[in-house]
Amino acid sequence: MPTPFEMSDPRPRVRVLEAEYRRLLGYPKDHELTGRALELADWARDWYAAHGRPWWYARQAPVALEDGRVRIESASFTSSRLYASLLEAGAESAMLVAVGAGDECERESRRLWEDGKPDEYFFLEVYGSAVVEALVVAASFRLCEWADGRRLAILPHYSPGYPDWDIAEQGRLKDLIGLQRRPELPGTVEVLASGMLQPKKSLLAVFGATPQVERVQRLTSLVPCANCALVGCRYRRAAYRHPMRQVEAVHPGPEAAAGEQGTMPLTRAARYSVSADVLGRWAKQRLRLRVLADRSVEATFRYDGTTCSNMGRPLAFEYVIRLAPPEDGYRITDLHCAPAPGDDGYTYMCAYLEDPDDIMRAIASEQPLLGHPLDAVLQWARGRGVAGCYCAAPSREHKWGLALETLHYALSQGTNPGAAP
Repeated sequence: MPTPFEMSDPRPRVRVLEAEYRRLLGYPKDHELTGRALELADWARDWYAAHGRPWWYARQAPVALEDGRVRIESASFTSSRLYASLLEAGAESAMLVAVGAGDECERESRRLWEDGKPDEYFFLEVYGSAVVEALVVAASFRLCEWADGRRLAILPHYSPGYPDWDIAEQGRLKDLIGLQRRPELPGTVEVLASGMLQPKKSLLAVFGATPQVERVQRLTSLVPCANCALVGCRYRRAAYRHPMRQVEAVHPGPEAAAGEQGTMPLTRAARYSVSADVLGRWAKQRLRLRVLADRSVEATFRYDGTTCSNMGRPLAFEYVIRLAPPEDGYRITDLHCAPAPGDDGYTYMCAYLEDPDDIMRAIASEQPLLGHPLDAVLQWARGRGVAGCYCAAPSREHKWGLALETLHYALSQGTNPGAAP
C-alpha cells in the first residue's frame, strides 16, 4: 500500500444544518421552531460559536479480514457487520477517524443542569451532538475528495457501540488512532472502563476504503452518501435518506374532567429541588393529566435526555403515575417508567449495550414512594445523579423525583387543566 494518508483540522468550520438540528431535537422534518424553542436553539448555537473548540483527525491503515475478525494494523476487532461490509466492498484499507466537539460544551451543560436550567441543558446537549455529526460529515467530504483522486471509494463509517460492535473495543480503536501524537489538536479523547468516551461529544470511527469503486456503486448499502447531509457535494453517489425521528410532544390533556371542589391534601408553598418556573413549564409542556370519575388521577410525564456515550444521543422516557383521590391524600397507587413510544435512544446507553435485559428490568421495577401520599416527594432524600441517561440508580431516582415534583406542582397550583383542586 502507498504511504498512508493522514490529515487533521484543529479549527474546522462547523456547519450544523437546521434540518439536522431539528431532527436531533426530535421535531418533525418540516417543523418550524418558534417562541421559547427558537430562542433556546439560537442561544445554543451562539454559545457554541463563541466557546466551542471542535476538531477532527483521520489516518489511513491497512485492513485484513481473518476468520470473521477485522485486523487493522496490530489490532483485531470483532464486528460481523463491519466485517461483512468490508468484505463485500473488497476493502483493502480503512480510514481511522476521531472527531470532537470539545469539552467546553459538556462542562457548560453540566453547569446548566446543576443551576436548575434543564431546558438550556437539553438544547446545548443536543447541539453538541449535532456538532459531532457535522464534523463527521466534514471529515467524510475530505476523505471522499482524497479518495476520488486515487480511484478509491469510501464506505459508511462504523463505531464501537453501534449494533454488533462491542463498545468495550472503543479503547483499542482509540489507541490505534494515536491521538496522543497530535499536539496540534485542541483536545483529545479518553475512554472510560465502560467504553464511554470523555468528552462524550466525541466519536471514534472506521471508514472502509476500497479500490473496487464499481462494486460500491452497485451496492447502495455501502455508499455513505445516504447518511451524509452535506449539501452540494460533487462526490455524491446516492441521495441523502437519513431516517427522521419524530418525537411526540406531550401536552396537557384537554379531555380531563375537573373534579368537585374539596380539601387540598398537598403543600401549596412547597420547596422543590428545581425552580417553580421550570416546574410550571414542564407541567404545561411535558405532563398529561386525566382526573377520573372517582377523582383519582392518571398522569403521564415525558423526560427528554441524552446518553452519556455515542455522541450523547437523545432519548425519551415516559412516566405513568396513578394517584388515589384527594380525600385519600393523593396516595401513589401505581408507577411505571418505560421508553417513549417510537424512541430508541435508550439502546445506545452504556448499561444497555453491556446488559440490555438487566438495565431495562431495573428501570421497569423501580417504584419509589409507592403507597405514600404524593406530598412525600417533598421530603424524599433521593439520588442526585445529573446524567441524562438511565444507567445509574441515582440518576433514575433523580428523574423519578422530577416527574413526581412536576405532578405535585401541577395539582397543588392548578396549572394543568386536568388538575383536581
